Amino acid sequence: MNRTQLLACHDLIKPYIHKTAVLTSRLINAAIGAEVFFKCENFQRMGAYKMRGATHAILKLTPEAREKGVVTHSSGNFAQALSLSAQMLGVKAHIVMPTTAPEVKKIGVQEYGGSIYICEPTLEARNTMAREIQEKTGATFLHPSNDLDVILGQGTAALELLEEYPDLNAIFVPVGGGGLIAGTAFAAAAMGGNCRVIGTEPFEVDDAYRSLQSGKIESNLTTNTIADGLKTQLGSNTLPVILEYVNTIIRVEEEEIIAAMRLIWERMKIIVEPSSAVALAGLYRERSKFKDQKVGIIISGGNVDLGNLPF
Repeated sequence: MNRTQLLACHDLIKPYIHKTAVLTSRLINAAIGAEVFFKCENFQRMGAYKMRGATHAILKLTPEAREKGVVTHSSGNFAQALSLSAQMLGVKAHIVMPTTAPEVKKIGVQEYGGSIYICEPTLEARNTMAREIQEKTGATFLHPSNDLDVILGQGTAALELLEEYPDLNAIFVPVGGGGLIAGTAFAAAAMGGNCRVIGTEPFEVDDAYRSLQSGKIESNLTTNTIADGLKTQLGSNTLPVILEYVNTIIRVEEEEIIAAMRLIWERMKIIVEPSSAVALAGLYRERSKFKDQKVGIIISGGNVDLGNLPF
């Protein structure tokens, strides 16, 4: 993937997405000791950056493939993104969701016209059900994070951020399946600056941290984290990008995630989901290393179950 492909992707999806705001907070800058620029993908259509990749992936399908629809498995944000993108483009969306998916995200999928299929909360169950739907309907399977067209679409958030602030020293992103960090890493490399891309992850689901060390896809034995969007593991397309472009993944405790989430809600007056707060938590934890630098944070989404807040 190169700069030309990234710019072409951005041009293709522009009519269907929002160019989201970049916000700052003097209080957070003072607490970190750096200039921090928040790329607010919580303001994106359907409330998360995943709208970008989902839209790009559907737009890249042939007319024949679009006729037969798309299928994915997702606990939330990609499920909503694919449903809304499909609705806008006149495509049928089949969404496999685990029993543990937040209610707010199931409601979102239904509102956007996606057909929900509930399965057990295991990767095997998700894959099996998605395959069955594929065989029955002829729909194209689009992986939430491991599809190259999805990854390229996700990179457009960082592209917009770097177009606005080309002198950033680093961009912090949360890591789940790796689609956002892979796309961000492509964008940072394509823009040709010296911007490092740094992953952040809960200790409770630190598979990407371990994958970076071992060079192979690691799994989590437990997924006991408030950051529900980060419970998935890396894929065959995301890991090589991370190994090539990313050399740091910072892990954070659950209390740090909640504190960062609360800080953003209280001080910036915006709604962010726990997975998004992981990036600020990581920067705060390692703030001494970024003193006096310019740092971007991609706020990945704002789809929160308001009946289940940690504060």
